[in-house]
Amino acid sequence: MAASFGGLGALSLAPFFWTPLLFLAFTGLFWLVDRAPTWRGALLVGWLFGLGHFLIGLSWIAESFYVDAERFGDLAIPAVGGLSAFLALFPALACSAAKRVGATGWRLLLALAASWSAAEWLRGHVLTGFPWNLIGYAWGVTDETLQAASIFGIYGLGFVTVMLATLPGLALSVIAERGTRRWAPLVISTIGVLALWGFGAMRLAGPMPADVPGIRLRIVQASIPQAMKWDPAESERILARYIALSTQPASAAPTHIIWPETAVPYFIAEDASVRNAMATVVPPEGALLTGAVRRTADFERDPALLNSLVALSTSGDIVAAYDKVRLVPFGEYMPLRQILPLQKLTEGSIEYVPGDARTVLAVPGLPPVGPMICYEAIFPNAAWQEGRPRWLLNVTNDAWFGTSSGPYQHFLAARVRAIEQGLPLVRAANTGISAVTDAHGRVKSLLPLNAVGVIDASLPAAMEGETFYSLFGDAPFALAVLLGLGIVIMSPRCSARS
Repeated sequence: MAASFGGLGALSLAPFFWTPLLFLAFTGLFWLVDRAPTWRGALLVGWLFGLGHFLIGLSWIAESFYVDAERFGDLAIPAVGGLSAFLALFPALACSAAKRVGATGWRLLLALAASWSAAEWLRGHVLTGFPWNLIGYAWGVTDETLQAASIFGIYGLGFVTVMLATLPGLALSVIAERGTRRWAPLVISTIGVLALWGFGAMRLAGPMPADVPGIRLRIVQASIPQAMKWDPAESERILARYIALSTQPASAAPTHIIWPETAVPYFIAEDASVRNAMATVVPPEGALLTGAVRRTADFERDPALLNSLVALSTSGDIVAAYDKVRLVPFGEYMPLRQILPLQKLTEGSIEYVPGDARTVLAVPGLPPVGPMICYEAIFPNAAWQEGRPRWLLNVTNDAWFGTSSGPYQHFLAARVRAIEQGLPLVRAANTGISAVTDAHGRVKSLLPLNAVGVIDASLPAAMEGETFYSLFGDAPFALAVLLGLGIVIMSPRCSARS
């Protein structure tokens, strides 16, 4: 039952958004934890719930192993199973902690919400972190319900989510314990959901600043299959496709061109002829922003690569660059290489190394850019050096994940970063989903998965001022967790069912 409830909970997330299952899943989890005889029983319940939750929610990871099925195909199922079993330790920790301090009734409800969201925060930070499919993303079902992220952030929204989703479990627990009906928890849960939606509706009804004048973006989605992307025989054809898409006629001439992560299979920093070919698409006084692989400065002595975002001028010079800081374990580097004698999944045996810092990118003709390369978009509360950006740029290559749920979950995470920060988002993805959103995360233009084409769009403006979350980050969330646990610990246990 615990594993089944966990799997149902995953179906409340992208791309399914079967929201009623969120309430069923956490009602079931509350009921099972409440009836666990000890904290050890709650630990097992939480682990099984997490196992079912991650097996369903992260099943798309198997797709990446089948890109090179001859080398990695046999690892697909063990990798998904092993990762799910490990990540399930976090719900297990949450449920056991809630049982130890929460006893039963409303105290358990508050303890479970606090410990679950704290465990999600830990999952986003331990061993470099993996904050994928946090439970607050279930509110991506509508633009309105997602707006609370501008106040709480995604971790705080998770706290609220578990509170609202377990309240029906509290009502059922009272019925089972006393044989009497208590409707208050159901009423509170309903009011809470309506309040989330109402806040979002009011926020979205407010006026938006005009688009940034004088800027016209062209986002290119070439949809290069991952199996073809690094084939030397396809290099010229890939470059030609990007150039053709970038130069096709437009109703309004673009001022800046954007290509996705590692768009063309060249070391462009070292190849002037390729840069000159790319420069033919750069509009006058504009720039081409593209993902690129670069060799490190001491490559000959210690071979390593950088996953970068660079800006090219009309002369083919690199005028700005940012190097990815948060790398993908097993994809861009092998953690615990001494223990795990495996190669990374991406092309070649040379590993990537992180850049020095998250920096705002200054590109001619554009407001300051907050770059997020692929995986970096899933991390909330990003802090950039050298000032605050005025828009977010997410370049990515989700071709690894085919037509699975992975690209949809990744795109939603990037949208939530826009809502948290009050900044517009521009997203260029090799196979999709490419999009432009406003500072409320609302999609203005979109290219669906596996489409070949371009988006021609203006750059939406940032919100005036900063959001509550961008000002205070996760500090209010941490305070709420500590306060919730403090109330549970200090309250008398005799009132557990009151």
